[in-house]
Amino acid sequence: MKVSQAVLCVLGAVAVFASLGLAHQEDTDLVLGFHTSQAVGEKRLIVIFVDFPDVVRQYPIATISDRILKLVNQYFYAASYNTMWFRGEVVGPYTLPRPVGDYRISPHNLEVDPTRVLSLIRDSLALADRDVLFSEDAYVVLALGANQKDYGMVGLCGLPGMLGWSSSTAITNRSGEKVTRVAIFCENAHLGTYVHDILHMVGGVADVKRLTPCLYDHDLQASYQLADDWPKCLINMGFWDPLSSHFPYDRSLPPAGLSAWTKMRLGWIPVEKIAYVKPGDTALVRLDPLADPAATTLAIKIPLTADTYYLVENRQPVNSDANLPSSGVLVLYADDTVAECRGGAAPVRIVDAAPEVPYLMDAAFDLGKDRVFVDSARGVAIVLLAKVDRSYDILITAPVVPQNASSGEGE
Repeated sequence: MKVSQAVLCVLGAVAVFASLGLAHQEDTDLVLGFHTSQAVGEKRLIVIFVDFPDVVRQYPIATISDRILKLVNQYFYAASYNTMWFRGEVVGPYTLPRPVGDYRISPHNLEVDPTRVLSLIRDSLALADRDVLFSEDAYVVLALGANQKDYGMVGLCGLPGMLGWSSSTAITNRSGEKVTRVAIFCENAHLGTYVHDILHMVGGVADVKRLTPCLYDHDLQASYQLADDWPKCLINMGFWDPLSSHFPYDRSLPPAGLSAWTKMRLGWIPVEKIAYVKPGDTALVRLDPLADPAATTLAIKIPLTADTYYLVENRQPVNSDANLPSSGVLVLYADDTVAECRGGAAPVRIVDAAPEVPYLMDAAFDLGKDRVFVDSARGVAIVLLAKVDRSYDILITAPVVPQNASSGEGE
């Protein structure tokens, strides 16, 4: 945000404040907010290969198995700071009873026929029933022997997802076993697609809301038909989180790491590594790279109301964040009352430091360009003071804004 006079006043305050408070350490629920405590430890991942009678599988099963059981597992292990991993099982291939056209769905979320998704899941579970002991805590992946052109959508989460974004209803198979998490992928799915839809399963549903929903705009996704138009849907988080974009900034590389918002919803950032600073308080925080498991401080949270808050994160091209559109300090505005990205609303979005650059590609604040964010209405100023190696010294304080000065506002 360009705030000339306000910036000078805030920077002047840096030199004169007398007591520099440390970030408040509060209880886990208060700091993390709406989150799950179940996304830790070993998770059972059942991969069911299913073919259609009228489509020939193009990729070897071994190739897809390696992609899911090795690459996806590596991503989640790193993103969770080594606290969650998958134990994989592979069964099949089985041949579905009907042609692909009977299961085909729209590529647009809001137009998907849930009865077709349910039919595919039920038929697949029935075929694997004799070989698999299902359970409610298992993660099920249907690996289709078809591509996006055949099936319609390259990947999706059926539960929790297309069968009800706010539902935690289980599907009961013929043996009476309940299944609560199912994702479906075509054989040409990118690693980012696997990460995106498995994240939906990992987050699950609480208080009739998905904890890890899609962060692209569903209405815009329904409006744009061409693949080249995909970035136009990414109005909330751009390429900075796989929940926003299945495809990463550079499609030849793995997807970017997760945002602090997503990691906190999954309970992956220890509360002692979150600087909790109330509006009006002053704190100096050294913010380390979000992808660094050895970091001392991974995020800053500034509560605004019981449900809204700012998050500050340091995104550097290291470890799981190697594939970023740019780098620097991101400021996120979050609203836990919003369940899904519909009608321009979103549970989290980036405060864009460079709105003249499309698709949030240069959205991070940084030294040498835009180093100050001010929300005078809420009493929040975020000032980047210095960069030490890949970490930033950041001042969180109340802004001092002259009456005739303008300020950059948040949401």
